Order: sequence, then C-alpha cells, then structure tokens
Amino acid sequence: MKPKLAIIQLPGSNCEYETERAANFYGFDTEIIRWNVTPEKFKSFDCYIIPGGFSFQDRVRAGAISAKLPVMGLLVEAADSGKPLFGICNGCQILAEIGLIPGLGQEHKVEVALTHNTRNNKPYGFICDWIYVKPINPKGSVFTKYFDETDVIPIPVNHAEGRFMLNDEVKKNLDELTLFEYCSKDGNTLAIEKTPNGSTASIAGMCNKKGNVMGIMPHPERAAFLKQVPFWIQNEWADKKSSAFKEGLVEQPGPWDKLFIALYDHLK
Repeated sequence: MKPKLAIIQLPGSNCEYETERAANFYGFDTEIIRWNVTPEKFKSFDCYIIPGGFSFQDRVRAGAISAKLPVMGLLVEAADSGKPLFGICNGCQILAEIGLIPGLGQEHKVEVALTHNTRNNKPYGFICDWIYVKPINPKGSVFTKYFDETDVIPIPVNHAEGRFMLNDEVKKNLDELTLFEYCSKDGNTLAIEKTPNGSTASIAGMCNKKGNVMGIMPHPERAAFLKQVPFWIQNEWADKKSSAFKEGLVEQPGPWDKLFIALYDHLK
C-alpha cells in the first residue's frame, strides 16, 4: 500500500495543490484535509504536511492564529508518536508557534520565532526569488537522509517573515537541529546579512531532535519537478533541464526529489 499523506488546508493556504501534485508524483496516497477534520479522519494518515500560504492573513504574526486551532493538538500527538510531519513556509512558521521545531522540551513551548526579513541588517520586505541551500547533518532527519553535505540545491523562497530567531538553548543544539543553510552557488554558507532574510546562523530549515519533524522556509514542492527549475539559475539542475527538454522529457524529478523519496522509503 502507498503511504497515506495528509496536506492540512488552513484558511489562507495557497500551496496545497502544488504540494499535492509533488507528493502524488513521488508515490504517496495524498489527500488535502481541512483544518476542522474529525480526529478519526486525521489519525488515519501516516504523515502530514502543513503547506505554504498566508493562514488567517498572517494576522498578529505569521502562523500565530493557526497554532491555536484544535487540529494542532492532533498534530502534536502525531509528532510525539513518531509520525513524520513537515511545514513549508507558513507551515514552518506554524510549527515554530506550536513548539514542534525544535521541540527540545516536552511542554511544546515556543523556542524559535520567524520574524520579518532583513538584508544587510535593514528591513527588506517580501521576497520571491530562487536561492541555494545546502544540507547540514542530513542523517539527522527522516526527510534528508538521502542528501549529501556537498549538495547545493536550488529552491524558491516566498515570504516576508522568514528570519529564524533562536533562544539560547536552541543555539546550544544547532549542530543537531539545523537541516539546511542558505549558501552561494558554490556551496559556501552565506553571511547572515547576505541571506534572503537575515536568518540567525543562516538557517533555512530545522528539525526536532527525533528527526521526524521538519520546518523549512523555502518551498521544496516548487522544485520537486525538473520543469520548475529556471534555465538562468547557475547550477547543474539548469543543465539537466535543458538536456531533458531537448529530448522531450518534461516530467522529470527535480532538485528536491531526495526529500520526497526519503520520506516515502521511511514510511514503507
């Protein structure tokens, strides 16, 4: 049987359908479920994704209102039981608000905040662009175990509040908790002021200690297919796309295939 993956649709989600297409492509039995689904329905899935968007219009701050919904209690139970779940962009912000990333304590308190972008230490506003990230400690998570530390992975970003801010306890555990850092096209970690959002320690994505929960600000579902990669990006994936398109092979796996395949294999 295919692993059953639920994508949680919240008021203001806008990436649920492209996330569904990516998950289906990599073999999952995928369903978009609403935030007010019954507990019985929710618990029938093997893993969960909170997609990107602007849940509740980012009122108060991004993810704050969604984090108070009853369904988040079910999500905490699922994570504590070992089920994989990951949040993308707004989903990442929500996971931080409910304390699942990094989830160092049992109380699920807020230990990480996602706040407004900066660039060169100045307010930057909304960003929508392609950037590069590299894996850090890829064996520490069920989502990243097929990546190598030498990988330089193109990915789009699309947010206004993506800057990771950490408390002192999280900073002590960064080697275990960081999954992706912003980097140059050559794989060099970007100085904080040069990252898309001024993120502490140049963090683009992080996990909990158990490795079954991941939050990432860039959008892997928007780079799940080779056809999504822009020709102009300075990376081997642009060359792969050019070669594939010349041969008429447009539906090919993209730069983030390893994430979806790793999750699928873990569940199988």
